[in-house]
Amino acid sequence: MGRIRLILPQLKSIFANATKGYAGELHDKKVPMIVIDDYHATWPDEFEELKADLGEIFGPMALSIDHIGSTSVPGLAAKDVIDIQVSVASLTPEIVRRLTAAGYRHKADVSHDHVPAGENEHHALWAKLLFAQPEGQRRANIHFRVIGNPNQRYPLLFRDYLRAHPNSARSVAAIKQALAERHADDVEAYYDIKDPVYDLIWEAAQEWVRFNGKEGNDVND
Repeated sequence: MGRIRLILPQLKSIFANATKGYAGELHDKKVPMIVIDDYHATWPDEFEELKADLGEIFGPMALSIDHIGSTSVPGLAAKDVIDIQVSVASLTPEIVRRLTAAGYRHKADVSHDHVPAGENEHHALWAKLLFAQPEGQRRANIHFRVIGNPNQRYPLLFRDYLRAHPNSARSVAAIKQALAERHADDVEAYYDIKDPVYDLIWEAAQEWVRFNGKEGNDVND
């Protein structure tokens, strides 16, 4: 809690600065609306169904299949989209072949994660493959990342930290809900603000791991 109190002024500053200039742009952009739902008790079971399907498709090629993102944190408000991380030894064309054959849609325009300030920016460390659910099925984002890379550790640490710190989770929910109220039709504005806020949680989560000796990679759903 002490760490979160220290970073609250930074959160306020990020929010205030990043929202400048966006208000007049909302009616000029036609993008999907952002809706933040209250926590759904069904999200964990829906993840398990998707995990079973991915497990059948990839077998031992999937080193770990984890529920990540806000829907993986009990009680946390989130977009009603299940985020799943599949950790693999390398990002190969075989991943694309298998998933597209199963009806999943490859988002080829997304091949790299946001890099938090101060992290090594080498492209390979933040590379990923992203897929959406087959047409007509439950909404989901399937992220393939190389095990051990910082972008593979990031969502696991983020999830575990918020699970262990419910007050921090409530603060994150309040920020997301405020962003959705102000920028429901402006995805770019939403993520311009949300990403640096999450980076502050990432920094706190890494300190928490160093203090507790717990690594998100060791936790599998």
